[in-house]
Amino acid sequence: MRQTKIICTIGPKTASFESLLKLANLGMNVARLNMSHGDLLWHKKIIDWIKTLNRKERFSIAILLDTKGPEIRTGDIKKPKEIKSGQRFIFTTEKKPTYEEDMVEVNYDGFVDDVAVGDVILVDGGLLSFLVKEKKEKRIITECLDGGLLTSRRHLNIKGKSSSLPTITKKDWEDINFGIENGVDFIALSFVKDSKSIVNLKNYLKQKQVNIQVIAKIESAQSLSCLEEIIDVADGVVVARGDLGAELPIEQVPLLQEKIINSCLLKRKPVIVATHLLESMIENPTPTRAEVTDIFLALKQKADALMLSGETAVGNYPFKSVSVMDEVIKKLEKEIFLNKERKFFPETFDAKIEIAKASSFLAMNLNVSAIVVFTRRGYMASLVSSFRPSVSIFAFTNMSSVKRKLNLFWGVTAFRIDFSKDPEKTIKKAIKILIERKYLKENDKIIIVSDILIEKEYVETIQIRKI
Repeated sequence: MRQTKIICTIGPKTASFESLLKLANLGMNVARLNMSHGDLLWHKKIIDWIKTLNRKERFSIAILLDTKGPEIRTGDIKKPKEIKSGQRFIFTTEKKPTYEEDMVEVNYDGFVDDVAVGDVILVDGGLLSFLVKEKKEKRIITECLDGGLLTSRRHLNIKGKSSSLPTITKKDWEDINFGIENGVDFIALSFVKDSKSIVNLKNYLKQKQVNIQVIAKIESAQSLSCLEEIIDVADGVVVARGDLGAELPIEQVPLLQEKIINSCLLKRKPVIVATHLLESMIENPTPTRAEVTDIFLALKQKADALMLSGETAVGNYPFKSVSVMDEVIKKLEKEIFLNKERKFFPETFDAKIEIAKASSFLAMNLNVSAIVVFTRRGYMASLVSSFRPSVSIFAFTNMSSVKRKLNLFWGVTAFRIDFSKDPEKTIKKAIKILIERKYLKENDKIIIVSDILIEKEYVETIQIRKI
């Protein structure tokens, strides 16, 4: 079984019920809605199709709404501009019907204030770059460092800086309310700069009385000074390597990836690695060897999930990309001895955490076939996952929403069943399901983590039994 989860971005190439069904059959665990593209009606269709898929086809695909965030982009241009190194070029916040040949509009009025002489402006993460030479009111005069073809609505970064735009924009709030109305499972908040924006969003969701988890996207240079505080308050993290690599020296990105993953493991928060994992498969039917090595590194570092972006949204080989990712992960996971490299987890004096830790170590030492967890909110299953046991985790819950959310967590396969007042009946029902679906067989040894009701109080227990 594959332990690491796959997130697929849905786009024009996969926007149909048939395509979503194919992605699910190939191994998609979470569907990502990129709110930077498409209108709300388009996204509503995708959500409805996924809900139908889950209901009729017995899948449990979770839905992640990814906010656009405070993106800075160039405006529309009539035809692509070929810009050469050494050429003078102007970025402007002026609103005009037409612009000079060596000029492009920027959609953010404060861009001139954020930029200083000597800064480097990057287009699409560095495909083109410009040195700021001079500023005049609403114009930034630059010299092109790395030339290329400039097209409409390209993403802009200031190397080594974050913009002064708020993390959650007016459009983001509209999209968040749309997500609440349509019952998404996760909201990924783009360009998080500090913990305050995460706390504000979580408080807003609490006021709306919805159980949507908030995932912080680490892609802003400003976020690094308060990284630990962000991870503390978020429900999970995305290592968004694209914009992170644009705002910081690229050689820092792999070091930050490892740091963020390690911190999430210690804090028992799910972590997603995103951007360029199979980028070449947007155009080509096979990945590069470097991309496969990149996947291996993320698996070795114990990320919960890997995200496909353009590969499944606009690429020429969306289904093959998922198939390749699934096969590569399965084969590499067999070769990675996760438990031999387990990091020391300090004492917590928290009974639930210690039980989760114990189940993982027992699984490694007693040669069991699986850990079976009974969980109402998904918390215990997530704790067991955080210790990266050497066997699969089967989580049983009585909530469909919890079942979907557990799709993000490493190694967890979730099921929804009705819980009996008699714990033994619930355990037997779960074991029967696992045997029928050929996850387990007679005489297998398993670890069971559950709570039992003793005098009106739930008590966590851990069992080892032969089925």
